[in-house]
Amino acid sequence: MSARFRWCAAVSAVAAAVLASSIGAIPAAADSAVMRPADDPFYTGPAGWSGTAPGTVLQTRTVQLAPTAIPLPIQATQVLYRTTSQRGEPDATVATIIRPPLASTPPRLISYQNAYDSLTPDCDPSYMLRGGGGGSLPDAVIIAGYLAAGFTVVVSDYEGTNLAYGAGRQSGNATLDGIRAALHTLDAPMGTPVGVTGFSGGSIATEFAAELAPTYAPELNIIGTAAGGMPADMAATIDYVDGSPQWALVLPYVLQGAARGFGLDLTPYLTDYGKQVMSQIADHCAATGPQYPGLRLSQLLLPQYQDYRAIPAFADILSENRMGSAGTPKAPMIFGAGNVDGTGDGVIVASGERALATDYCTRGLPVEYIEYPGSDHLTAGALFAPAAQAFLMARFAAAPATGSCALLTH
Repeated sequence: MSARFRWCAAVSAVAAAVLASSIGAIPAAADSAVMRPADDPFYTGPAGWSGTAPGTVLQTRTVQLAPTAIPLPIQATQVLYRTTSQRGEPDATVATIIRPPLASTPPRLISYQNAYDSLTPDCDPSYMLRGGGGGSLPDAVIIAGYLAAGFTVVVSDYEGTNLAYGAGRQSGNATLDGIRAALHTLDAPMGTPVGVTGFSGGSIATEFAAELAPTYAPELNIIGTAAGGMPADMAATIDYVDGSPQWALVLPYVLQGAARGFGLDLTPYLTDYGKQVMSQIADHCAATGPQYPGLRLSQLLLPQYQDYRAIPAFADILSENRMGSAGTPKAPMIFGAGNVDGTGDGVIVASGERALATDYCTRGLPVEYIEYPGSDHLTAGALFAPAAQAFLMARFAAAPATGSCALLTH
């Protein structure tokens, strides 16, 4: 059992209590059974859906929430909506929209990206928030904090139909289209203020959404973005976790997920053991699937492909997934990075996050950068969550965003 999963289980009961108390009692649905996404017709778009505009709501339903697998007296709206894949093709995915009892009109909207790091729909947030797969666990605590503060929260299945974990543009598009779909569902104007936040795997969708918004969804009014534990440079993350006793599991998951998004067949590049590993993880999410402590990329790739950066197909993926390459966000940002060993938090290289923050500062964007000395990935995530909420609440209050640029650029 992974350290992350043990931590999730430890806070699950707290998540249930906090979420329930934050939005009050709503009559519970009579049927608490949760159908797997692969068997649930709601996840399949109606005829002609691919010809609709990105963000179009295709189907809507009311669901009961059970983020710790225990049904709660809480309901939310789920929408199937049209989005765009990594390769620019139509895709359809699901968002869950949760409103607090005293929601403002128009709503103050938070787009929250779970770190679900998945290669299976059984870990989709839309399924986990209803109790599928054991529930969404600690994400419920963070969501509850925003609900308690009066925010409406939208949580998207941003990896899309093909579960392209690590495909930056696809996850960013799906996040932005989830916001569009939520605003349509809430009958709110596209200019409604929106805050965007996510940590670890959720930071990929969050950061790319901020980059892509000015060109992909210019009508949205994103007023602040909070992202932490970010793989700003995927190659640096791969090198850092290579052979790690805890985080080497990232290697096959992100390799297969990104390959799905970019349409790359990995088979010709893999050793027999690499093929075995890819088969073993193909229907799992990283938190609960096979772990592979100490795994090295050299065990997965054939000898002629050991220098993966020199392989054109891999080089293209690394280039397109480098944060900061898809555009310049318009709204202020906050980044959070752990640093437990002088390099990073065990999985994310802190200097990469700092470099991205500095780059944005030179482009004229206010960025606040926080580094947590002595903090590993999980601890940094726990520390960043309240900082992210405070930052976003300040943006909704129209407080000036000074950032750390004076320190970062000098």
